[in-house]
This record gives sequence, structure tokens and C-alpha cells, in this order.
Amino acid sequence: MTTNQDQLKPEEIEKRNSLKKEKPYVYEKIMKYDEKVKRGESIAILQFQYDYTCNFRCQHCCITGFQGKKKERFFTIDDVKELSRQADEMGLAHIVVTGGEPLVFPDFDDIVRAIDPQKFYITSDTNGWHLDEARARHIKSLGVDKIQLSLDSLSAPEHDDFRRKSGSHERALRAIDAAHEAGLNLIVQTVVTKQRIRSTEFTDFLTFLNGKNVPVFVTYAKPVGAWEGNYDVLINKDDMDYLRGLEKQYNVFTHLTPAYGLNLGCIAVKRMVSITKYGDIMPCPYIHVSLGNFFEEPLNVIMERGMRIKYFGEFCDTCLIAEDRNFIENVEAKKIYGKPLPVPWREVFGVDDFIK
Repeated sequence: MTTNQDQLKPEEIEKRNSLKKEKPYVYEKIMKYDEKVKRGESIAILQFQYDYTCNFRCQHCCITGFQGKKKERFFTIDDVKELSRQADEMGLAHIVVTGGEPLVFPDFDDIVRAIDPQKFYITSDTNGWHLDEARARHIKSLGVDKIQLSLDSLSAPEHDDFRRKSGSHERALRAIDAAHEAGLNLIVQTVVTKQRIRSTEFTDFLTFLNGKNVPVFVTYAKPVGAWEGNYDVLINKDDMDYLRGLEKQYNVFTHLTPAYGLNLGCIAVKRMVSITKYGDIMPCPYIHVSLGNFFEEPLNVIMERGMRIKYFGEFCDTCLIAEDRNFIENVEAKKIYGKPLPVPWREVFGVDDFIK
């Protein structure tokens, strides 16, 4: 992995300057990221799956194995405050509230307050169904900084079919305008399959959204959740190189795109972990392995364990769960498929998988 804070893009500099003014404490934590990376520490975004309630049933849903699951212990608002405290002590600065669909959570406001917007940059995922102008202004007033909105086609019928929700395309476009009007930062997250990546529809999609001043975050299709075993949708390295070429023409990026002077490769554990409703810490939203449980061990102990696993602690220039067939077939398919999720790390990684 490499760091070079002198190579920030103009838009990255502008965002940092804005953050310095609006959330100086968060800014100071982010300015220490370079040092943390050099020490081999994680600077993870916490993708916080507070609840799995959702008003959609998307074709590719990656959390189907968690929905309907029942355990005695799950996150309360007091637990969110403790998560915030521990993450802050670690110098982490960014939390994404997700699910499920966060904007159907009755305690969404309480979640944001418990995280503490003065201590964290806060993003909320959404499918856009409930994001009108009034809700967008309210979310902004709470201290939410960014909306990550799901949109998967310029075609309303195609998007609605993919999301299995009639009218969802229209609502998503409304949500874009509402977020802009409220002054929220906004990115559109879109799922890209082998069949879509080189299509005219996809480049038209990028042109349309960039024309509305909206960056596009590409999520490569993964063979997990509702798409477990679906290898037909997977991209390859040539497809990834093709998308890197598109990054030079459009405001589009993936989790592998160097940003803020940091080239970390695969960001699992290094730059992102997922936290389930039940306290399990996973390397990313799509690798359903528990590195430990927040209700049983401190967050820093779990994160350090994850960084000692070769797949996550060492530099990797591909997406393990979207492109690396060795990882998909020998780890995901053989050790995770068919088991209750998330699978404990001891059942997936052996002594040889740890950095000596």
C-alpha cells in the first residue's frame, strides 16, 4: 500500500477544506490517517448494519442470510454510543448507517445522535424511497454528511425490476434532487455485472449522473446473498482495467480507486469493516466471516486480528470477493457457503493465513 498526501485531487482538497470548517475534530482525525497506515493500522469506515428491516427485496441482496435471524443480543442505542466511543479512541472517523434501509428505521435520529456527528463523518445508505426534500433537510440538520443512493439503470422498468419495487426509479431520481437541495453530499452506488460493464447503457448512465454533478460508486457484482453461486455476473481483471479507463473520462470510482493520497488496494479491514446488527465484525459487507463480536471483545482487538490475516493485512490489487476466483472458490464456496452467517474466523482461516 502507498500513501502520498501531496497528490490530492482538487475535489478532494475542497472536501477536506469544507470538513475542516464544519467538523474540525473529524478533520484532525483524518489528517492522521497517513501516519496510521504507515504503522500498519486500520483506518476503517464502519459500515454499520444497524437493522435488516427493508422495504425492498432486491435481486442481488447480500444480507438475505441475516434477515429473520434471531439472537438475544443486538445493538441498542446505548451500544451505538459505546461503538462510537471505541471507534473514536481508535482514531476512526467515518460511519455509514446501513441495513436494510435506514430511512425506515423508527430510531434513525437516535442512531445518528448516538454516533455523535461532531466526532464522525456520517453517511446514510438509502434506496431513495423515503428521501424527499423535507426528509433530506431534516437528515442534514441532524449532522448526516452524505447520502449513498442506490440506482441501477437509466431505464425505470429495468431498475424497478432489479429492485423489485415499482416506482423506485422515479423516487430515486427525486431523492437526488432532494439531497442536492438540502446541501447533502451525494454519491450514487450502482451494481455492475459482467453483462453491464461494457454496455452503452452504463456509459450513458455515467454521463447522465455526472451531468447532474453526481459521482458514481461502482459495486462489482458478488456471488453472495441472493446471488450465492452466481458466477455468471462476475467481472474479471480486463473488466477492471476497462473501468479504470472510464475513471479517466467520468467521475466514477470503485473501492479500489486510490483516494485522499492513499492507495490501499482491496480495502477489506484496512479501510472498511461491516458491523452486523448482532455485533459481528466482518471484513467487508460481502465476506461473511466474523472476525470477532463487539459484545464480547473490544473493537481494537478485533480489528488488529483482521489486519493480521494475510488477505486483509497485506496489499491486494483486486477485489477478493468479486474477481479473485481462488478466494471465491477456495474460501467463499468451500468454507462459507451453506453455513449460518457470519462464519467464525477460526472456521475459515488457519495458522498459515496469518502474517508471521
